[in-house]
Amino acid sequence: MIYTITLNPAIDRLLFINGELEKRKTNRVIKTAFDCGGKGLHVSGVLSKFGIKNEALGIAGSNNLDQLYTILEEKHINHDFLVEAGTSTRECFVVLSDDTNGSTMIPEAGFSVSQTNKTNLLKQIAKKVKKEDMVVIAGSPPPHYTLSDFKELLETVKNTGAFLACDSSGDYLKLAVQLGVDFIKPNEEEVVAILAEKAESLEENIRTLALEIPYLVVSLGGKGSICAHNGKLYQAIPPTVKERNDTGAGDVFVGAFIAGLAMNMPIMETLKVATGCSASKVMQLDSSNFDLEAAGQLKNQVSIIQLEER
Repeated sequence: MIYTITLNPAIDRLLFINGELEKRKTNRVIKTAFDCGGKGLHVSGVLSKFGIKNEALGIAGSNNLDQLYTILEEKHINHDFLVEAGTSTRECFVVLSDDTNGSTMIPEAGFSVSQTNKTNLLKQIAKKVKKEDMVVIAGSPPPHYTLSDFKELLETVKNTGAFLACDSSGDYLKLAVQLGVDFIKPNEEEVVAILAEKAESLEENIRTLALEIPYLVVSLGGKGSICAHNGKLYQAIPPTVKERNDTGAGDVFVGAFIAGLAMNMPIMETLKVATGCSASKVMQLDSSNFDLEAAGQLKNQVSIIQLEER
């Protein structure tokens, strides 16, 4: 079983407009749609699309729970969320246009989680997760969810012996590295920020960080990524595609990468699959969807270069 943990889930409200979003202009919405938000939920959606058994955990607000659960059902995402009474799961407004590339995202902060639900989440994990499972903690924590809270969460998962992936940022990512998780996906700047002693080149920094992390993928934006595993570095160069909405592309990559590991794919094949799925995602208008058939075709256009140590 693969469990995803989304500490600060969201309901994405997709607002479609004509042309570019402009200041001092009435940017009229021509269509509205909804999607699930939060990195962990996006990962669950990818795993479900691959037919891999998974369950989404986290904490949702009671006021709009039915709306969130309806979206999750449409995405075939199994879940066992704890519920925070008297609050609403945050909304994230995503402005999109058929005429232009990319999107504009305006997320709400989310609600503060009670100590009761913080504790209940730890108990839930300790009860559910087994050594042979995988756990993906993805996304930023909600307001007032401290580093101490996050440390307890990571340690609870690690105590189960399960594979632990963490896709977070800032001090939360640094803490994940310190505690020795199995997978992270920082960008170039985050790699430098994590290391106490920096080398001159990105490759050297990645090799140093990879000594602590079994599966390390460094995002290079539109240039692809570099994956470090078992002392080797692989650069994935993605195909060129027409970008419509890049929101969620990194989450789709993580979900597909975890799927590859769960299916025991070789690392280079896993990297190709994840890159192909991510490329398919940016061609879609919503926040989390990708085309599995198109991703398979795009996978064959991904170039993998093994980087030799200098």
